[in-house]
Amino acid sequence: MGRLQAVTARAVVAAGKPGAHADGSNLYLRVAGPGSGKWTLRYKLAGRAREMGLGGYDHDGRRGLTLAQARAAAAEAQRLLRDGIDPLAHRQAQVEAAAARAAEDAAKARTFREVASLYIGAHERGWRNAKHRAQWRSTLDTYAAPLIGDLPVAELTTENVLACLTPIWTEKPETATRLRGRIEAVLDYAAARGWREGPNPARWRGHLANLLPRRSKVARVEHHAALPWQEMASFMVRLRQQPGIAARALEFCILTGTRTSETLGARWAEVDLTAAVWIVPGERMKAGREHRVPLSGPALEVLRTMNELRQVSGDGFIFPGSKEARPLSSMAMLMLLRRMKLGHLTVHGFRSAFRDWCEKATSTPHAVAEAALAHTIGDKVEAAYRRGDLFQKRRELMDRWAEYCAKVLPAEVGAAAPATYHPQR
Repeated sequence: MGRLQAVTARAVVAAGKPGAHADGSNLYLRVAGPGSGKWTLRYKLAGRAREMGLGGYDHDGRRGLTLAQARAAAAEAQRLLRDGIDPLAHRQAQVEAAAARAAEDAAKARTFREVASLYIGAHERGWRNAKHRAQWRSTLDTYAAPLIGDLPVAELTTENVLACLTPIWTEKPETATRLRGRIEAVLDYAAARGWREGPNPARWRGHLANLLPRRSKVARVEHHAALPWQEMASFMVRLRQQPGIAARALEFCILTGTRTSETLGARWAEVDLTAAVWIVPGERMKAGREHRVPLSGPALEVLRTMNELRQVSGDGFIFPGSKEARPLSSMAMLMLLRRMKLGHLTVHGFRSAFRDWCEKATSTPHAVAEAALAHTIGDKVEAAYRRGDLFQKRRELMDRWAEYCAKVLPAEVGAAAPATYHPQR
């Protein structure tokens, strides 16, 4: 059988007579209809007959294979066969390798901004509140994105991380510390997804600790301004004269020794008025563990007052905000203090007043005072021995605290220096 000529092949396709037209060496031009043709190669491997498509026929000079190109493709396939390689399997392997390279290139091209967004999306449901989620985004958007946001995570180096941290390391040490941890978390996430390799350039221990001064060395720890514990009773007299939900929330917050978020998030379903106990779920606690709060008489009185104002039954907020199904604003108690001409104080600082009172005016054991504030036990030995939550001892303590807050002391005692409160508490 003579080999096809270019003009013959063109004529065959143009005629459109269905069938396979041999060119020799098992190369065929298959025609399905006028203007439609494709090149195939027939071969046997391990006793099995196979047919491999090489491409369409180039009838307009713009796409497909010419006769010469088809012969070259067939010759390459036959060379593979002589080497014992299945040309179809070889082509599939090439396709898969190209796809893998493309995927790898795409992964390496993922920017820090993109990966940070993916990390937040994967983890934000497990974060405590909307404020924490907002801080995560704003910290990275403000201090990291302008410098490394558009850089591939695969290429980020220690110098890139330092470029983000150095400008604020001494000026804003707490923000810088959080920023470092968040960059480290994003890069760990990228490594886990296979988007970068090698050590994390944002890790502290054994790495950045050798390049940056410790936070404690560059700035004093800021404390929450607190009312001296000696002035608590006089303050409570003024507070109880204030109308509104914010005043009742602050009073309850002080009497229970809880944090602002714990008080404002309190729901009626968490309170047992008969047993005089409030159970704060673990997801709303800083340490992530359920916290039982004993309620003193005055604390229960605040709840009774709020119950009289209650407009919605069921599992509603004890201290509702102006918007339906929302708690009181986190700024409400601070604004109250400003209206009372005490804007230099913080709500969190009242926990300091309570802790100072425990330390200086009572013989309360350290473990009981710390449990009352729901502090995490740093000492593993102490934690092992303190199995319970010391609830009964804490009830006695909170009753004494409520009694003290109702006992007005002589005015001269109130001249004590302002107390301070460590942020961790």
